Amino acid sequence: MLVIGSPGSGKSTMAAEIARRTGLPLIHLDQHYWRAGWIEPDDETWAGQMQALAAGERWVMDGNYGGTLNLRLPRADIVIWLDFPTRLCLWRIARRALHHRGKVRASMAEGCPEQLRPDFILHVLRFRRHSRQRIVSWLPGFTGTLLRFRRPREAVRWLAAL
Repeated sequence: MLVIGSPGSGKSTMAAEIARRTGLPLIHLDQHYWRAGWIEPDDETWAGQMQALAAGERWVMDGNYGGTLNLRLPRADIVIWLDFPTRLCLWRIARRALHHRGKVRASMAEGCPEQLRPDFILHVLRFRRHSRQRIVSWLPGFTGTLLRFRRPREAVRWLAAL
């Protein structure tokens, strides 16, 4: 299972709950991508890591990292797309930043304490117009089950039935 959506949509929370209910191994991509101090890996290193992570037989994985969807989609049976409004995602990242201020979230890499940077806010504001379009362009080739939730209550209802 692959959980995708805007930052602040609840991907990590949803993936963790799916893993808890199903017993599937949980992979938070943020834990694997970021290096201490918010350092990004080079493209080749990240592609190798992604191939190794996606090669597992069973998993629930959360994260976008659009440049690697081509490595993950063929391995996924189900894609859960949390396609929530921007204003909700912005509110959630602000709440998350206050709640975890200066601490490392469980779904994040060690050495990357929570912060609310202007470039990240801008990324969320632009997500629907830019990053979301990359997701949309990859999904027509996906042959598994696509579950697209436009409201949190839809996702909660599905999860309750899982």
